[in-house]
Amino acid sequence: MDILDYAFMQRALLAAVLVGITAPAIGIYLVQRRQALMGDGIGHVAMTGVGLGFLLNSSPVWMATAVSVLGSVLMELIRWYGRTRGDIALAMLFYGGMAGGVMLTSLAGGTNANLMSYLFGSLSTVSDSDVTAITLLAAFVVLVTIGLRRQLFAVSQDEEFARVTGLPVRALNLLTAVTAAVTVTVAMRVVGLLLVSALMVVPVAAAQQITRSFAVTFAVAVAIGVSVTIGGTVTSYYRDVPPGATIVLLAIAAFIALTALAAPLARRRARRQTPGDLPDCGVPAAAGASGAAEESVPATRRAAEGGGV
Repeated sequence: MDILDYAFMQRALLAAVLVGITAPAIGIYLVQRRQALMGDGIGHVAMTGVGLGFLLNSSPVWMATAVSVLGSVLMELIRWYGRTRGDIALAMLFYGGMAGGVMLTSLAGGTNANLMSYLFGSLSTVSDSDVTAITLLAAFVVLVTIGLRRQLFAVSQDEEFARVTGLPVRALNLLTAVTAAVTVTVAMRVVGLLLVSALMVVPVAAAQQITRSFAVTFAVAVAIGVSVTIGGTVTSYYRDVPPGATIVLLAIAAFIALTALAAPLARRRARRQTPGDLPDCGVPAAAGASGAAEESVPATRRAAEGGGV
């Protein structure tokens, strides 16, 4: 394939695969927690890190990681203590992050073209240093989302019960927020900061249409994520279209296709299922676009106590 003859496309495809894995991997927990738009807010905050990277002549990826992690921690603190005015504080954080990024980029002598590659993704600008940073950050996300899947699942389903069983709920919530922030910076070179939230949510919502267990939903969502990121990257190369927008549109197309398949699959399951064949630890097939799934208490208990998910 001639696409692999170019070094910049090799880097872009590697980054696309890593993004396709990490975004749905953390997105499934955000969907369960009803925080589907958290990635969008972190993306706004990360813009300040990009601008700061330009201003200090350092890596925008690492600087965006630092700033977005700080922003995600602030978001969790606001969620805990903000109460009635929490939404106002979050809005100020999001819009301030975007405005700060634009201002710092301007002070650094950057142009709109510099920002566009981070806002919507750009294949040709993925450098060797970006690939190194993306690989290291992606490894962290995979270790957290798979290594702590039982604990994160339990907290995502029922915080109160998880707290009663002795899990460090606040620490796990902070870790989820930090992991989401890291995922945003992993994806920004391929998908873009303004579209990364869609890649966290849409593959998960698509997978939920045809799956019933958490583990299978996780696997299918990652498979969809990798498929659409590779497909979008290749399409962008041959058709000269924006990679981020192409990837998101492919993810939405996958959601529509799987939604169309969900109804006949549900009818077939209903004919086969007996009263004793209830799914355990499952994500309902018709969870909806928001992806907010209601798990059974026994499933949450097994996850919190170290049982399989």
